[in-house]
Amino acid sequence: MTTNSQMVTIKGTRDGLTLRLNDQCSYDAILQELEEKLSVSGTDADQPMIRVTIQLGNRYLTDQQKNKLRDIVREKQKLVVEQIESDIITKEEALSWKENSEITPIVKTIRSGQVVEVTGDLLLLGDVNPGGKVIATGNIFVLGNLRGIAHAGYEGNEQTVIAASYMKPNQLRIAGQLSRAPDQDSEGVYIECGFIDEQVNAIRIAPLQEVIKLKPDLLSFERRMLNG
Repeated sequence: MTTNSQMVTIKGTRDGLTLRLNDQCSYDAILQELEEKLSVSGTDADQPMIRVTIQLGNRYLTDQQKNKLRDIVREKQKLVVEQIESDIITKEEALSWKENSEITPIVKTIRSGQVVEVTGDLLLLGDVNPGGKVIATGNIFVLGNLRGIAHAGYEGNEQTVIAASYMKPNQLRIAGQLSRAPDQDSEGVYIECGFIDEQVNAIRIAPLQEVIKLKPDLLSFERRMLNG
């Protein structure tokens, strides 16, 4: 279903509905037309909830304004807002994204009892000894022996990985998942990676070459290193 409008366009998709809001209109005008359009046709009582994506374009809304949109959609139809997308972010959000995408290089050995914590990716040139701990909101790359504890994605990012030249950790954590060291010894010939295998929903250790195939976004790490 597609409805032409200068302010609100409603389009049916395979996943539900998309509401595209004109970013050249006032917020109040958008609310008024959205209420009118969603009141035109009802839904059957037995019909399941329909997921809705709201696209704001070049418009920024406060949390209170977003909640108002959600309330209108929920009241007028058997709909539930799954996400609200905007092409604009605040300065604070941009700075947070920049901070979380940066790489922190450290050259040292992390000894027992020491903890190193960074925002973004951690590149450690050195060893993590048993009892030592490294933590990052992003990925962890250890060019050395990882025998202690490593926690990547500690703010909840399950797409992060932990890589080490020699992987024999006391403990690996990725977001909220936890894994002990594998029973077998690693020869340390290839860099190994700890990552969340979505098929089994658990942390698995595999050669970095295999993980790159599963997570091509890791290549952005190389680009950021080259671009400084």
